[in-house]
Formats: sequence, C-alpha cells, structure tokens
Amino acid sequence: MNGETAHSNGLPLVVIGGSAGALSGLLQLVAGLPAHFPAAVLVVVHLPPDQPSVLSELLHQAGPLPAKPAEDGEELQGGHIYVAPPNHHLLTHHSTLKLSRGPRENRSRPSIDVLFRSAAYSHGPRVAGVVLSGMQDDGTSGLWAVKQCGGTAIVQRPEEAEYPEMPLSALRQIEVDEILSVQEIAAWLSSWGDSLNASEKKDSMNEVERHRLSVELSIAKEDAGLESGILNHGPISPFTCPDCHGVMVQIKEGQLTRFRCHTGHAFTSGSLISGVRQMVEDSLWSAVRAMDEQVMLLEHLGKQLGETGQEEAAQRVQAERQQALQHRQVVRRVIFRQESLE
Repeated sequence: MNGETAHSNGLPLVVIGGSAGALSGLLQLVAGLPAHFPAAVLVVVHLPPDQPSVLSELLHQAGPLPAKPAEDGEELQGGHIYVAPPNHHLLTHHSTLKLSRGPRENRSRPSIDVLFRSAAYSHGPRVAGVVLSGMQDDGTSGLWAVKQCGGTAIVQRPEEAEYPEMPLSALRQIEVDEILSVQEIAAWLSSWGDSLNASEKKDSMNEVERHRLSVELSIAKEDAGLESGILNHGPISPFTCPDCHGVMVQIKEGQLTRFRCHTGHAFTSGSLISGVRQMVEDSLWSAVRAMDEQVMLLEHLGKQLGETGQEEAAQRVQAERQQALQHRQVVRRVIFRQESLE
C-alpha cells in the first residue's frame, strides 16, 4: 500500500458491522471488552437515514469503553468506540475519521463494506473485522478486503445470529479466521488487542486490487466515480444500476462478484437482485398508475359523449374502459404474486 496505509500506524482497529438482529449481540460484545482495551472500535449498523440514533448511548452504557457518534476529522483513540451516524459512511484516513455522504452501497449508507475496506486500506494487518447478524450480504466484500490486507476476519456463529444471512454470506465466500459466539468474540478481541503483532500477518492484495480499492474509497469519500476511473476495473456489465440506471462494471473479489456503476452506487449480487426486483415493482406500479389515469379519462370521455347524444361512440369508449380495467387487474395480480414470492 502507499503512505496512507498503517503498516506504520501502530493503533489497532476493530471494525464491527451488523444489521437486523445485531443490537443484542453488539451490546454483549462491547460489555465483554476490558476497560484497558488498546484498539479503537468502529461500528456500522444499518439505521433509518431520517431518524436519530441512540446506538452510541446504548453502547456507552453497555460496557466499560466510552462510545460516541463519530465526527468528521476526529482523531482515533484506543479504548474508544465510534459509531457511524445515520445517513453517513464512516471511513478511516490515516489516524483520523472521515464521514461522507458518498453513494450508497448495497442500498445502505452507512455501509459496512465501506468501513471495512477503509480500515483495511489504512491499517492493514492491525485490523480485526467482525460481521454480526443481518439480512443479505453487506460486509462480505469489506471482510474480503480485511483478509487480503492481512487483517483478521471474524464472523458470528450463524446459529446464534437472529438473522444469519450476513454471517452465512461471509462464510460462503471468504476463508474467515474465526467463527465465534459474541461472548467468544469479546474474549478473542481482548486477547488479540493485548498480543497483536502485525509482522505475523501477510498482506496478499496485489497492485491491481490495491489500486481499485483506493478508487472505491475515493468514491465513498464523495469523489466522482466516472472521473475516478471505476469503469476501468472490470468488464462492463449488461445490467444497469437499479438506483440511477447507469452503466455498471463487474468486480471480482475471490469467489465474490459485485457491481458498481459509474456514478458510484455499489451492489453485491444479492443486493443487485433485490434492487432490480424493487425496480421492476416500481415500474409495474407506474404502469398501474398510468392505467388508472386511462380508466378515469375514458370514463370522463364516455360521460361527455353520452350527454351529447353520441351513444355509439360512448359505448365504444365504455368497452375500451372495461378492457383497460382488465389489463390493470392483470398487472396488479403480477405485483401481488411477485410480493408473495419474496
């Protein structure tokens, strides 16, 4: 890596990501960390973008380490917990924190992958990444980056997780170092923080991957994706971005395949399927709306024709209105059937 990496930065980092069902395990985890814990702990949990978060207060009360919402430009300190605020990505830059409103990844901001990639890039072997309970697969790509940069990949036991999809996604696609319960994770981190020796870890990321990682981090920091050259980092995908309909490039990370568009939105295969499904549903509801307007217009026109004595024309319009109603009902049935299959 370049000078921004932390092979020369002595502060160890623990980065934790979770989504649905992660709160209980996260509270147990921080409760099990010692007051003298030497690492800084950075946390991303998927949160509603338009509601205040009390997560930092809950973590502050749960264990001996002080916890607070992360602030842009804040200096990292060991033995402190920093929580990503709603609707902001959380990144590390040298020994400071960076908040951004960069493009959503896996339809989320904050994104677990963004935090994990950033920590891996800036702190290399001195990172332990932890994936907790959650739906879909945010965190898998970031945990891959942690491993490639010499860090340690830890996953909550899927059978313990309330929603095991995120841990299972990581296990399917990454050779993780540890599969532990949240209490075991706390004990492992406590031991790791006391005995960490970065020289024992190996950075296996090649220069092409390293450069692409730096490009993706610049996008997360609000740089333009097109000018950053993201389309040069993989074959062009036949699929378009569900968020902006832009051109997407296909990115391969070990067994993981994911996608990023030229404006910056990023998707794993799972989140892309979810996004396309939502895009299809939105299009179908748009068709229903247009058909409703057609029905209302034909009804209005039919009444006008009837009132002026043009009965034959009014009957034709009424027949067309009935046909439009039938077509609308077909589309509505398709929408509801699609929803029932999810």
